[in-house]
Amino acid sequence: MSCVGALRGHIKCIVAVIVVALLCTAVTWFYLEQKYSALLAEEKAQYKAKKIKAAWIFVGPVEDYGWTYGHYRGMVYVNKTFDWLEVTYVEAVKEADCLKVIDRLVSEGYQVIFTTSFGYMDPTLEAAKKYPNVIFFHCSGYKRYKNMGTYFADLYQVYYLNGLIAGALTETNKIGYVAAHLIPEVIRHINAFAIGVHEVNPNATVYVIEIGAWYDPPKAREAAKTLIDVIGCDVLAFTEDSPTVVSLCEEYYKAGKPVYVFGHYSPMLKYGPDVCVSGQLVHWEVIYQDILMKIYLGIYNTTNLQNVDYWWLLKEGAVELGCDFGIPINPKFESILKSKYVEDPILGKISVYDLVFKRLAQMKEEVPTFDPFTGPLYDNQGNLRVKPGERLGHDPLWNMNWFVKNVVVWKTSGS
Repeated sequence: MSCVGALRGHIKCIVAVIVVALLCTAVTWFYLEQKYSALLAEEKAQYKAKKIKAAWIFVGPVEDYGWTYGHYRGMVYVNKTFDWLEVTYVEAVKEADCLKVIDRLVSEGYQVIFTTSFGYMDPTLEAAKKYPNVIFFHCSGYKRYKNMGTYFADLYQVYYLNGLIAGALTETNKIGYVAAHLIPEVIRHINAFAIGVHEVNPNATVYVIEIGAWYDPPKAREAAKTLIDVIGCDVLAFTEDSPTVVSLCEEYYKAGKPVYVFGHYSPMLKYGPDVCVSGQLVHWEVIYQDILMKIYLGIYNTTNLQNVDYWWLLKEGAVELGCDFGIPINPKFESILKSKYVEDPILGKISVYDLVFKRLAQMKEEVPTFDPFTGPLYDNQGNLRVKPGERLGHDPLWNMNWFVKNVVVWKTSGS
C-alpha cells in the first residue's frame, strides 16, 4: 500500500505541474494576445490618421478627352478608392512653367507630385533635387533620382493591333497618321501601327504628318484633311489629345466619303459611331493605385526611387484595345474583318478578326509569345534594324528614332 500511496503522490505532483504549466501558458498567451491587439490597434490608428497629399500636373485641359483626360480619370479613381488620399491638379501647364507650379504645390504641403508630360522631365528632376523630402513621379521620361521615379502605360502593342485592322480596311492602300511630336514614344507607336498594317497588307503605306503640339484641335483637323484630300488616305490614326480627328472622319462619312479612324487614349466611339473602328485605351488608375499604395505602406520613400520605372503593357492591365471600354472592335466592322483572310506562317489561313484576338491573347501572356518588334525589320531607308528572330527590348524601343519601311513622313508647306 505504501508503494501505491507513493505512486499516487507522484501522479498528483505531475498533474499539479501540468496544471501550473497550462495556466502559465494560458496567461502568457492572453498577455501576448492583449499586447498584439493593442499594437495592432495602435498601428491601425496610425495608418488611419496618416494622410497623403498628392498633386498632378497636366499638360492639357482635363476636358481634352485624350491624354490629360486619361490621367484625370486615373486621379479621380484613386481619390475615390483611398480615404487617406487628398488630391489636387493643375491643368494646361506649359512645360516652361512646370517648376514654378511644383514650387507652389510643395509650399501647399503636397508630398507626392505626378508630372504627366515628357517635357516636364528636366524640371521634375530639378525639383527632386531641390525638395529631397517630396516624392516625384514623372510620366514617359527616363531620368530618375533617389526621390523621383518614372512610369508609363505603353500603347505600342495596341497600336499594332489597330494596324492589323487598318491594313484590312483600306481600299486606297494609303493610311494616315497625325502625330503630335516625333519623339521616340510616338515613333514607337507609329512603327507598331505600320508593322500591323504591313502584316495584313504589304502594299499599304502609312503617311505621317507632325503637327508640333500635344493638344491643338485646329492643327489636327488641318493635318487630317491633308492626309485625306491631298494624299488620299482612307484610314487614319493619331496622337493628339482630342477627338477632333474622329469627329472629322464622321463628317466625311456623312458626306458620302467613308474614312475610318482609331480613337486615342480615351473612348471615342461616340464621336464617330460610323467610323471609329477601335482604338487605344489607357488605365492610368492601375499604375497610380500601385504607386500610391506602396508610398502609403512605406515601400516607396524619398530615398529608394532611383530604379523605380513602371513600363506597363497589356499583361499588366494598363492598356486596352477598344473604341470604348469593353468594346474592342466596333460591331459595325466585325463582319468585314471576319471576311478578310491572311496567310500566317504559323497560324495558317486566318481571318483578320481572329488574328487580332489571337495576337491580343499572345501579348497578354505572362511571358508574351508574340511582340510586333520581332525581326527581321527594315527601316524606310532599306537598312536592317532588327535581325531575324531578334526581339527589341525596353531600351531600343524607348530610344527609337527610325521608321519602319512602309512609313513616309509627309512634309507640309509649313514644316
